[in-house]
Amino acid sequence: MEKAVVLDQQAIHRALTRIAHEIIERNKGIGNCVLIGIKTRGIYVAKRLAERIFQIEGLHIPVGELDITLYRDDLTHEMKSHDPEVRGSDIPIDINGKTVILADDVLYTGRTVRAAMDALMDIGRPSHIQMAALVDRGHRELPIRADYIGKNIPTAKSERIVVTLEEVDEFDRISIYE
Repeated sequence: MEKAVVLDQQAIHRALTRIAHEIIERNKGIGNCVLIGIKTRGIYVAKRLAERIFQIEGLHIPVGELDITLYRDDLTHEMKSHDPEVRGSDIPIDINGKTVILADDVLYTGRTVRAAMDALMDIGRPSHIQMAALVDRGHRELPIRADYIGKNIPTAKSERIVVTLEEVDEFDRISIYE
């Protein structure tokens, strides 16, 4: 049951614009940066950030897609050997020596980000890895934090954050569900 709408379309737009400015400022431009979205909704977060950065700087930042299916620690060895669905990663440039900014919709336990970092290290060796999350809901199980956060939404463990994005769900909204 939906408890509350936390961010509507305009609030999501503003949060992404703010994150884009923070990325540019922290990295003194985007010359050595690449945005990589964690499948599935993180890809759309990364693409939207790239659009905002282009609107602000007039420069294109490379955007990639990262599939972490085989790196998840909630898949047992047996499940991994039974052909889990791997949608594939698409990283458009060499990430060696680059600042990689991972993008995802929700940061929760940190396990997805850990899996993404493991996957990145199998692809190359970035000079820095940063994290951008549209929502940080707390309850970390690993020592991982986001460098850029759209909104902190403290939740109970019994609650869920549901992110709907126009590209997948036909509208933008972030809600808390019981």
